[in-house]
Amino acid sequence: MSTPPGPPASPPPPLNDAQERVPRVLRTAGAYAWRLIAIGVVVRFAFSVLGEFHRVAVAVFLGLVITAVLRPVAGLLARYMPRPPAVAIALIGGIVLVLGALALVGETVAEQRTGLEREFVAGVDRIERQLEQAPFHLPAHMFDDLQSRVGRLLSEHRSTLISTALTGASRLVEVLTVLALALFCSVFFTYSGERQWQWVCDQLPERARLRFSVGAGAAWRTFTGYTHGILLVAATNAVLVGIALFALGVPLAVPLALLEFVAAFIPLIGSPIALAVAAVVALASKGPLIALVVVALIVVIGQIEGHLLHPLVMSWAVRLHPVVVALAVVGGAVAAGVIGAVVAVPLVAVVWSVYQALRGGTGEPSAAQSGRAPHPTP
Repeated sequence: MSTPPGPPASPPPPLNDAQERVPRVLRTAGAYAWRLIAIGVVVRFAFSVLGEFHRVAVAVFLGLVITAVLRPVAGLLARYMPRPPAVAIALIGGIVLVLGALALVGETVAEQRTGLEREFVAGVDRIERQLEQAPFHLPAHMFDDLQSRVGRLLSEHRSTLISTALTGASRLVEVLTVLALALFCSVFFTYSGERQWQWVCDQLPERARLRFSVGAGAAWRTFTGYTHGILLVAATNAVLVGIALFALGVPLAVPLALLEFVAAFIPLIGSPIALAVAAVVALASKGPLIALVVVALIVVIGQIEGHLLHPLVMSWAVRLHPVVVALAVVGGAVAAGVIGAVVAVPLVAVVWSVYQALRGGTGEPSAAQSGRAPHPTP
């Protein structure tokens, strides 16, 4: 049975003489322009507010990340015990895992400190001798002057260095405060996220609840998918880098692998930067040949990450063109530094998934296609 046609659309209002003299293209462009300006003003205001409360925003973001990681573990444990101890065990286990990794790095550096100092001094001397020979032919006194200049610079700016160290100590307190707030938020997100979300939905008008729930559900699925995917990519990169550096005999293989794990959270540019640090360590300790091998490792890891890991692991969660990812990373770094570079890609992915969901197509595979059930909102 055919659906009866709806009421006819009302004709557009007639144009006056002044409007008729303006070409239709300019009228359309002007209509879009002032709407885009209004949207830009709202976005600018939102970012200004977030900038004033950026520590709180970062804490909430980290809390959501921790929730996305721990919620499946807590849900699995909740099948065999009450929910409160399940959440506590998942959270304490995560903290112990992170602190254990940091303790392993500290122990490795402490054990290799004496040998590292000797290797780095010998490596720097070796680099100086190579620069004095062909094809560089740099004068030998240049390095002596460089060392004396560095010494004078440190002595002349001692007060500045001390104030910088004190500033770094205050920043450390801020970082610890943000981490504590993030853990506090993640506990409640993991334990009673559904009830909190239901309370938020109850405050909305009834006609807006469905669309809000659809958009928020798509946002949370994309965010959790991105978090799980980037963790898997970062862990794979760290294992590959650690094995390669250990096989090459490069010192600090474990700390450099952990650096690679952290840097992988910045797509496209994080891994090359971490491996560049590894190349400098290899140059100072093992010579230019091993350093060149590490540089080649940068290319290999980049190809594996870009053409294998991201398509296989991330495609089911995030569908963004590499150009969009690059623009998002650079734009986030310009706007908010390292934090902006980390947050930019998941933010763009979440916005795109919400747009796709609200316009009628979720842009995501179904639970049957992806082999997983969608995660509930926190």
